[in-house]
Amino acid sequence: MKLYAVFGNPIEHSLSPRMHNLAFEFFKINGAYIKDRLIDGSKLLERFDELKLSGANVTVPHKESAFKACDEVRGIAKKVGAVNTIVKEKDKIIGYNSDALGFLNSLKDFITPKKTLILGAGGTAKAIAHALNESNFKTTILNRSKNRLDYFLNLGFECFSHEDFLMDEYDLIVNTTPAGLNDDFLPLDESVLVKILSKASAVYDVIYGKNTPFIKKAKEFNLLTKDGEDMLAYQGAIAFILFNSNSLNEDKIVNVMKEALKLPSFH
Repeated sequence: MKLYAVFGNPIEHSLSPRMHNLAFEFFKINGAYIKDRLIDGSKLLERFDELKLSGANVTVPHKESAFKACDEVRGIAKKVGAVNTIVKEKDKIIGYNSDALGFLNSLKDFITPKKTLILGAGGTAKAIAHALNESNFKTTILNRSKNRLDYFLNLGFECFSHEDFLMDEYDLIVNTTPAGLNDDFLPLDESVLVKILSKASAVYDVIYGKNTPFIKKAKEFNLLTKDGEDMLAYQGAIAFILFNSNSLNEDKIVNVMKEALKLPSFH
């Protein structure tokens, strides 16, 4: 049996094992998937080897550490500088990023954004910014501090820190920060966020399975809201295909993983 895992901190909330294990069962593949709390991102490969994994997903806050740890990085992950899927090929660790396409696929039945504001500047923000940029959607980055904005500035994105933010109108606001995951914080000062939401059409929180303070606040303005559940299913399907040598039908995997997310308890 091949073993896979998702690494992150925190990781207790992760529904990835539920999705992947049901997919293994559906496709009659001899595999299993677990979650593993990894505190130190620099120990990722050490833990990968210790568990004798064939592949893994990587979530907050280790996507950029995973990028550095890979022997080879492929596809959009090279542009993004963040890896959320790693696969062992012979003696090499190969890195991919399924967040970008997973996010775009999840927008299909939600909104076609003309102008998007991304809150946060980590690995997920990088993937989403690239996905939107490649679809010719205007994108602005807003991060608490300036020290992570150089990456985006060098690529020509409009960027602000909380200190120098200049208000504009955005039809889609995307939260990629962990605010609301294990606390009741908003990703932005409430007075500023309220002004942004008053002119927006929709919000998207990549956090899933929870009615976050960000989503609650958006509902006060009767905005369209979406959490990260569909993105999780789409990016999970891409990862599952990579785990299984690109031999499976993506639509079928997505359907299985969406069904897994509806289960009342972990599968």
